Amino acid sequence: MTHLITAQLDRTAGVLLGTAVGDALGVPYEFETRILRDGDRPEMLGGGLGNFAPGEWSDDTSMAMAIALVAATGADLTTDDALDAIAENFLRWYDGNPPDVGNQTRAVLSATRRRLNGGADGPGQIMREESEKYAAAHPRSGGNGALMRTAPVALSHLDNRDQLADAARLVAALTHADPLAGDSCVLWCEAIRVAVLEGRVDIRGGLDLLPGERVDQWSTWLDYAEDRDPKSFTPNGFTVSALQAAAAAIVQTPIPDAMPCVHLQDALNAAVGIGNDTDTVAAIAGGLLGARWGASAVPWQWRRAVHGWPRFDDRASDAHDLVALATLTARDGHPDSKGWPRADNVRYTERAFADVVPHPFDDGVLLGTHATVDHRADAVVSMCRVGRNQACFAAATEVIASRLMDSDHPAENPNLEFVIADTADAVRGLRAEGKTVLLHCVAGHQRTPSVAVAYGVMLGHTVEEASANVLEVMPSARGSGVVWDTAGTTGRERSETSSD
Repeated sequence: MTHLITAQLDRTAGVLLGTAVGDALGVPYEFETRILRDGDRPEMLGGGLGNFAPGEWSDDTSMAMAIALVAATGADLTTDDALDAIAENFLRWYDGNPPDVGNQTRAVLSATRRRLNGGADGPGQIMREESEKYAAAHPRSGGNGALMRTAPVALSHLDNRDQLADAARLVAALTHADPLAGDSCVLWCEAIRVAVLEGRVDIRGGLDLLPGERVDQWSTWLDYAEDRDPKSFTPNGFTVSALQAAAAAIVQTPIPDAMPCVHLQDALNAAVGIGNDTDTVAAIAGGLLGARWGASAVPWQWRRAVHGWPRFDDRASDAHDLVALATLTARDGHPDSKGWPRADNVRYTERAFADVVPHPFDDGVLLGTHATVDHRADAVVSMCRVGRNQACFAAATEVIASRLMDSDHPAENPNLEFVIADTADAVRGLRAEGKTVLLHCVAGHQRTPSVAVAYGVMLGHTVEEASANVLEVMPSARGSGVVWDTAGTTGRERSETSSD
């Protein structure tokens, strides 16, 4: 198992989350089911070809989840057992009569199901055989259906790029036997691996993992992605044009000087704006963007809304599950020392006050800790590791998890300004809906008071006034450090932006 530092774990968590939010953003605009005009920003409106609910992901992420459920056990995805398990998950999803399935995938899965129902054994092998039959009968079978779901494969072999390439090709071949489909998955998985480990985008990094006779052609195709108009890569149902469209949206979208991680949002907007198979192109782009910028770069409204197959305990999968599966995959199926992300209630031993502390400027915002369990909040904003049923949630029906670290080291909070602003904005957004909000971290020394200051500044108070008042109601707050210093500036910038 590769040891990952905090920033790498954030980027790991961003891979599935980025895939899903890109998918859900693209759903309403697939094949122009809803027109997205130049300058418009896509929204998670639902609808599309599958009449999805707002925020619901489509087959792109559902099939990625089928892979992630296996990868999160720590399985080696190059083994027959793992491929059988993935094939079985594909069939479980397909048996549920999903509303939107690609033609090639439908043909392969339906043929596999018929053979298995007829008494055949070995779902992975049978599915590969049906995939090969389809490819032989359809010379242009290099659809984007394997590429769209490949992101979790990258997380299963972060420490071995050759094994990763094998896994990417084998998982692709379950439904897409065309060599170009396998090539595209190898290239994208290697790009995700590099982004997670090194924090940079390199869409060419996997060229040496391809068969020599196709390297020059792929190099030329990638040249086009870097310098041609992104909207020229349409239609994009072909695996090559889908990869080019996603790559073009990423590499040609400028990275902002302030809050660089906003590039994730801007590039996803560009990916959807290319048109045609919008959910798939944005899902492909989202996997790499999440790997580059991390889960902490995904805005709270998107994290809150995104959901889809499979269902657990009579609920749809959501952002919590996406982050959990991605994290467990990169950790070979093992939770951390506190049991996260498997633990239903992450147990903290740190001493912390249990009382409710009303925000000095808004008594509908309650400031607390992991020990604050007796409160009247119906929404919780958490800034520490939490389980599905954390004790401090009490009777709250909504939880927004924020990835803010109690650390002054820049590598621990790579998207610090954005995360503070986004967390404070989550509080403001929930309050605008009439909810009482508990804002908490572990012990209330740094993260809770810092975001409380940013929220106060967003309400129109000066940094000095907000800081003084928060320190008065939370005397145990540290009142210094990078997180605290950043909070006031970030809150002011967000307040000024919102008032323009």
